[in-house]
Amino acid sequence: MVAIQPSPPPSRSSPWLRMAVAFAVLLGVLMLVLLFFPWDVLRVPLNRYVSEKTGRQFEVTRHLDVHPGWRGATIVFDGVDFANPTWAREPYLVRAKRAEFEIRLWPLLSGRVVIPRLALVSPVMGLQMEEDGRRTWALGKDTGDTSTVPTIGLLQVDGGGVNFLAEHLGVDIHADFSYDTSRGELPLDFRVKGKYKRQPLMAEGRTGNVLQLTATGQPPFPLEIKAAAGKTQLSAQGTVAALTDLDGIDARFQLKGQTLGELFPLLGIALPQTSPYALAGELRKQGKLWEVKGMKGRLGLSDIAGDMRFDQAPKTPQLDGTLHSRVMDMDDLGPLIGLPPTERSAKAIEGVEAPPSIAQVKRARRDPGRKVLPTATLDFERLRAMNADVQYIADKIRNVREVPLDRGSVHVKLLGSVLTLDPLDLGVANGKVAGAIRIDARQDPADIRASLDVHGMQINRLIPKVDTLKTSFGKLDGRINLSGRGKSVASWLAGASGDVAAITGRGEFSNLLLEFAGLDGGEVIKFILRGDRTVTLRCAALAFDVNKGVAQGRGLVFDTTDTVFHVTGQANLADETMHFVIDQKPKDMSILSVRTPLIVGGTFGSPTIGVEPGPLAARGLTALALGAITPMLALAATFESGPGVDADCKGVLAEAGKPGTAEAAKGAAKATGARQPQN
Repeated sequence: MVAIQPSPPPSRSSPWLRMAVAFAVLLGVLMLVLLFFPWDVLRVPLNRYVSEKTGRQFEVTRHLDVHPGWRGATIVFDGVDFANPTWAREPYLVRAKRAEFEIRLWPLLSGRVVIPRLALVSPVMGLQMEEDGRRTWALGKDTGDTSTVPTIGLLQVDGGGVNFLAEHLGVDIHADFSYDTSRGELPLDFRVKGKYKRQPLMAEGRTGNVLQLTATGQPPFPLEIKAAAGKTQLSAQGTVAALTDLDGIDARFQLKGQTLGELFPLLGIALPQTSPYALAGELRKQGKLWEVKGMKGRLGLSDIAGDMRFDQAPKTPQLDGTLHSRVMDMDDLGPLIGLPPTERSAKAIEGVEAPPSIAQVKRARRDPGRKVLPTATLDFERLRAMNADVQYIADKIRNVREVPLDRGSVHVKLLGSVLTLDPLDLGVANGKVAGAIRIDARQDPADIRASLDVHGMQINRLIPKVDTLKTSFGKLDGRINLSGRGKSVASWLAGASGDVAAITGRGEFSNLLLEFAGLDGGEVIKFILRGDRTVTLRCAALAFDVNKGVAQGRGLVFDTTDTVFHVTGQANLADETMHFVIDQKPKDMSILSVRTPLIVGGTFGSPTIGVEPGPLAARGLTALALGAITPMLALAATFESGPGVDADCKGVLAEAGKPGTAEAAKGAAKATGARQPQN
C-alpha cells in the first residue's frame, strides 16, 4: 500500500504578499520613471497651460527639470519669463536666468499654491498693487482674487532688482540685490530708492542668504538697515521672522528727524510736533503689537527716556507708554502749541537739517507787529487716527524766561477723538499750576476747554526785573477757566469765553519801583540819596471776564501802604491789542510829583507805555503860570497831598472770586467740565 501525503494548505497571506510586492515594484518603477523622466518635454505644454490659466504670457525659456519628493517637488526653470497683467506698469512679474522653487502637492488639490522656498538668479521683478485690490502676483485671471496669491516662505535672491508700486499708498520703490559669500553671515546686500508714503526714500543694508517672507517655523534671519524717508533717518540691527507683515522683529534702532509729528504719515502713529529728535532703544514686534523698550535720546535740548507700546489690533490703534525727562528745555515746548523750534533746539541734534522756519522766526522777532499767540493750525485730524494713554514727567525745566517753569507732569489720554491732559501739573515760580485741558476733535473747529488752578507762585520770580531790586513779594493764587472752539491756540483764544483771575495777600517790594511807577520825582530823589526801602503790599487782584475773545478787567487793584493803583481796560485776544489805564493814588505827601494816569496800549508783540495827557498838561500849565510869578512857586504845581485811601481788600478779593458776566460764567462752567470724564 502506498501512503499518500496530503499537500500543505495554501498560505492565507500569499495574495496580500503578492499585492505588496507588486505595489513596491510599481512604486519603484514609478520612482525610476519620475527620476529619469525627460521633464523638459513638458516645457511647451506647461508654458501653454500656465499662460491660459493666468491670462498672461508664461515661458520657461531654456530647460525644465523636476525633482520629486515625499511632500512635494522641487521645480527648476532654466530661464523664465512671466508677464504682468496689461494694467501693470512693468512688463514682467518676473524675468530671471534661473528660478528654483519647492511646491507642496496636497494644497494644490484645494487650489492653494504653497511655495516653502523660492530661489531666483538675476531676477527683474515688477510688483504692483492697486487700491481696488488687484495685484500682479495673484496667479488667476482675476488679479483681485486673494485666493490665487501664492504663499511663499523663504526667498533667495542672487543679484537682480525688484520694482514695487502702490500709488494709493504713496509707494514707488526700486531695490537692487547683490550676493557675495565673502560677506560672512550677511552675504545679501540691498539698496532701495524711490518714494515711501510720498516722501523720498533711500535705504541700504545687509541680510542673510534668505529672506523669510512668511513665518514657516524657520528661525528669524539677521538684518541690518540704514534708511532715510523724507527728513527721518533710521538705522537698525537685529532679526526679523517674516517680511510680509514685518513680524517677529527684535532689533536695536536709532531714529532721528526734525519732528516726531513726521512719523504719522510713515507709521500711522499720531505723535505731537516736537523739536528735532534723536532716539535709540530696543524694538520688538509680535503680531500687531509694536514695543519700544529702554528708549533714550533727546528732543531738541531736552533728554527723554521711557517705554512705549503701539497695538494695531483694535479697530482704532492704541498707544501707551511712560516717558521721563531729567531736564526739559523751555524752547522745546513751543512746537507742542504750534510754535516753530528755536535755533538752539534745531541745532541740538547733529545731522538733522534745521527747519526753514528759523529764519522766519528771526524776521518775526524784528517785526514789532508780529503775532504773539501761536497761529499754526493744529492737526486735529491725527487725533482721530488712534487712542492713547501716556504719562510724562519732567523733573526740571531749564532755560525759562518769561514763565519760570520748574518742573512738569501730565497724563495724556486720547479716546474717541477726545484728547485730555488730566492731570496737568506744572511747577511755576515755586508754586504750581494744576488742572486739565480737553480738546474734542469730533467737532470742527475743535471744542477746547482749559481749567487750571494757580497755587502759591512767588511774584518776585514771575517778574524777574523786580527780583533784581531785591524785592520780596507775597504768593499768587488764581485760576484760568476758558472754553471755546478753534483750530489753533490763537483762533481758540480769539473766540474763547470764561474767567481769568489772580489774587495775592500781604507781601513786600521795592518802594523805589513804586515811586517810579507813580511818577513821583521827589520820592525817587529821596530814595536815591537815602537808600531804597520796602513797602507792604496789602492786597492785589487781577481778574478778567472773557467774552468771546475780549478780556475785560473787572477787578484790577494793587494796594500798598504807600500807593493804591486802580486799573481799567481790556485786552482783545483776536487782534492782540490792549488798552489799560493805571490810576495811582498816593497815600503820602510829596513834591516834584507829576502823577497822571499811565496808559498801557499797543499790541502784545509791541506794547506801549505812556501817560494820559490831560492831567499832565493841566499840571504843566499851572507850573508855567506860577513860574511866571516866581520859579519857586512852580514847584507847587507838583505838590501831591496824598488823597489815596486803603482799598477794601476783602471786597477786592471777593470781586475777583467769581465771573461778573453771564457769558464769562457760562464759558468758565464749560471749562471746569474738562476735569470730568467725558463720554
